[in-house]
Amino acid sequence: MKILYVTSEASPFCKTGGLADVAGSLPPALAANGDDVAVILPLYDQISLDWKEQMTFRGNIYVDLAWRHEYCGLFSLEYKGVMWYFVDNERYFRRGQLYGEYDDGERFAFFSRAVVSLLPQLDWMPDVVHCNDWQSALVPIYIKDESVRREDVRGIRTMLTIHNIEYQGQFSESSVCDLFGLDFGWYADGTLEMNGCVNLLKGAMLCADSVTTVSPTYAKQLHYSFYAHGLENIVDMIGDKMEGVLNGLDVEGFDPATDKAIACNYTADNTAGKVACKAELQRQLGLNQDSSVPVMAIVSRLVSHKGVDLICQVLDGMMDTGMQLVVLGKGDVGYENFFRAAQERYPGRVSAQIAYSDKLSRQIYSGADLFLMPSKSEPCGLSQMIAMRYGTVPIVRETGGLADTVRSCQAGQKNGNGFTFANYNEYDMLYAIGQAVAMYRDNRKTFAAVQKNGMTDDFSWGASARSYRNIYASIVG
Repeated sequence: MKILYVTSEASPFCKTGGLADVAGSLPPALAANGDDVAVILPLYDQISLDWKEQMTFRGNIYVDLAWRHEYCGLFSLEYKGVMWYFVDNERYFRRGQLYGEYDDGERFAFFSRAVVSLLPQLDWMPDVVHCNDWQSALVPIYIKDESVRREDVRGIRTMLTIHNIEYQGQFSESSVCDLFGLDFGWYADGTLEMNGCVNLLKGAMLCADSVTTVSPTYAKQLHYSFYAHGLENIVDMIGDKMEGVLNGLDVEGFDPATDKAIACNYTADNTAGKVACKAELQRQLGLNQDSSVPVMAIVSRLVSHKGVDLICQVLDGMMDTGMQLVVLGKGDVGYENFFRAAQERYPGRVSAQIAYSDKLSRQIYSGADLFLMPSKSEPCGLSQMIAMRYGTVPIVRETGGLADTVRSCQAGQKNGNGFTFANYNEYDMLYAIGQAVAMYRDNRKTFAAVQKNGMTDDFSWGASARSYRNIYASIVG
């Protein structure tokens, strides 16, 4: 099968979040199963010169977008058994950041139109075009629109994966004709219209042949308004073509046995190196060096839907358990200042690293004993899987992918790999934290068993790739 994966970011080329991790891992896993797989993404200026020097210029076309007639170059390179295509237009993609520009709607409309226009320039015509989030949501719409005029795209099937339904690509109704170059009928018939404006994610959900989310629990939760951000009726409408496929993890990239960023390597069968990693983490971050004290880590964007408000409400209660706390992340200024103040109030016990650092995050995953992730909503989450991979026991709220990956070890439940709580409540969270700290202090044998369960779980992309392959086959027939 021939699969073209369309994404606005992909690791290791460019990254702002979890989409890049998925786009960097799923296509190679699909290719490993024997399919022809290619990925197409914008050629941002953030992509390093080392990668650009490996690219081959494939040619150029001009893309018509409403009244615009824009240059579009195509570059490619082969990596991990996948052909990676890069769409070049410096006016749109030579920017200081991937997203957050005033003209994001135009930028990603151009990218989507370019993907469809460039199909004849690729090495083969795909059977399936797999799109992701609102930035490529116009691709299934453009393919359906073009199919009445272009025989070469008529047989292509499309899939949309929703990584976070909160971001929907909303624009004024005038954008249909003036910006996206579509007939106004796409809005008038309700395909693109939602609450008086254009909603690209809704349009793609209706037009794509299959819609997936990044975990089974999140797919179920999207039927409810609390999680669906106004699109719950659309989710109900497309229920027969929507399902959740749990994200995997790059288990080669996140491996404590080989990771060069951490102080000492270790495995699930021999965790002695984790003790050295903890001592180094305490030393590096100015924490009291005491191996008997559990270190709890938070590696997260500091925003409310990550559950940071719960932590702020009971921080003193958390510290009363005797733990040490390490926080790594950036986000809302109020939360950043809260953790800076906490570091001042608890010297030697709290370290607030208001930054993003891949290297430091790995050192924290390897050196901490516990990992806190009390999200209000979490489509899938990778941090809890990374933590378990490094032998750091997670404490999570039972939502989205957290519920699908973390099995409770509380109350004598066997095969548990972490601690969970159900209600979005600071005291329920604090109770679970108390259970985890008590197990660490008083029952190291059981704690080690929980730790090993997490380290030996299979979070690789193999199972997820097979699930996607089955969906592709079902829509292609």
